[in-house]
Amino acid sequence: MHQLTLAEIARGLADKKFSSEELTKNLLARIAQLDPQLNSFISVTEDLALQQAKAADARRANGESGALLGAPIAHKDLFCTQGIRTSCGSKMLDNFKAPYDATVVAKLAAAGAVTLGKTNMDEFAMGSANESSYYGAVKNPWNLEHVPGGSSGGSAAAVAARLLPAATGTDTGGSIRQPAALTNLTGLKPTYGRVSRWGMIAYASSLDQGGPMARTAEDCAILLQGMAGFDTNDSTSIDEPVPDYSASLNDSLQGLRIGVPREYFSAGLDPRIADLIHTSVKELEKLGAVIKEISLPNMQHAIPAYYVIAPAEASSNLSRFDGVRFGYRCEDPKNLIDLYKRSRGEGFGAEVQRRIMVGAYALSAGYYDAYYLKAQKIRRLIKNDFMTAFNEVDIILGPTTPNPAWKLGAKNSDPVAAYLEDVYTITANLAGLPGLSMPAGFVDGLPVGVQLLAPYFQEGRLLNVAHQYQMNTDWHTRTPTGF
Repeated sequence: MHQLTLAEIARGLADKKFSSEELTKNLLARIAQLDPQLNSFISVTEDLALQQAKAADARRANGESGALLGAPIAHKDLFCTQGIRTSCGSKMLDNFKAPYDATVVAKLAAAGAVTLGKTNMDEFAMGSANESSYYGAVKNPWNLEHVPGGSSGGSAAAVAARLLPAATGTDTGGSIRQPAALTNLTGLKPTYGRVSRWGMIAYASSLDQGGPMARTAEDCAILLQGMAGFDTNDSTSIDEPVPDYSASLNDSLQGLRIGVPREYFSAGLDPRIADLIHTSVKELEKLGAVIKEISLPNMQHAIPAYYVIAPAEASSNLSRFDGVRFGYRCEDPKNLIDLYKRSRGEGFGAEVQRRIMVGAYALSAGYYDAYYLKAQKIRRLIKNDFMTAFNEVDIILGPTTPNPAWKLGAKNSDPVAAYLEDVYTITANLAGLPGLSMPAGFVDGLPVGVQLLAPYFQEGRLLNVAHQYQMNTDWHTRTPTGF
């Protein structure tokens, strides 16, 4: 049962080949057996899962149907889940049980999805390797000595290892797409505002976006259908109709214009990944797509702009964690200032502290114009580049990451080297565009992803291209040895 996709599970439940309770027990046993190797879960919610599975079976018995009714999933551990620890991968929130459900959690629960647990992540979603978690690093199921990518690495590793068919993730600078690429999954970052951020613990509010992670584009379409939609609780949510993402999966790619930016193929890209990207382009050409070289001239400024904007927003968002209202509190503080200093110093890990300090500096009175304001101007130039490009093409294609997964600890002494792994993904967050990563091959036995970007609210087009590609390739069907 663990090899079934979400779509196959929906058909199996509809045909009464198995019940949601049987499937849930099977996967819970698999998590208990295999996750100690991976460390992909922070919390396993066995009681809740069995309760939801029984309820889903009862709803089906009463004639209800739905692609997610009885389907097992997990949530990245920054989506608030009522009565369950929501830690954000941090000591700061190790003892925090959310008093309410995030909108994404509530919507998927209403659709009948079964929550198996909360997945491990980089602390407060800050990282590209899933090594900054208070609960320890997550291992890549394709090679346990390598990282799974971050910050949604727990969700990625769990789905890649067939512990469950799909999971939620969040993407601030590539944190869905990058781990999807490094673990052979399909991962989608929707348009900013497409999926509610209410109840999603914030890292950088103008960049964060929740989205689906699964083995296939078809499964991502099913999960996104349950997640997307306007939310009056979220001031950044956009009131835009949600199409039926599954309905357009089989549309023809004949005449689709695909742009390939020349800036993507620089010296920083592993030449073996470049070869796989070119092979993917040829595959899409066979399906009728038209390929055109384009330019994104301001891409070179994306990383410095991002690593001013994101830490600046993080320093503001994380100021609420002060040891007073909730979360970690130091022992025996001498006074209020000591309480603040030690609670934050002891509760936050090194990477989070680093980004808070960078952000606070960038927002300080003497440097706001020099750094933050300038970064926002660059952000606008990057968006303009995309708008110009989308006048000529329908989709932009390129690598998701410049390298395959690296060894655990290999970049710990050089944070900038880890930041550079996001070079192809962060532009979509800065511009608010939807982006998708899909499996495209292997380098040294490690997965490689190809990234697709589209105009605003064109998630259906991304899923259509990925699905057609997956109907004609088998990379997405490969399973890591031992899982």
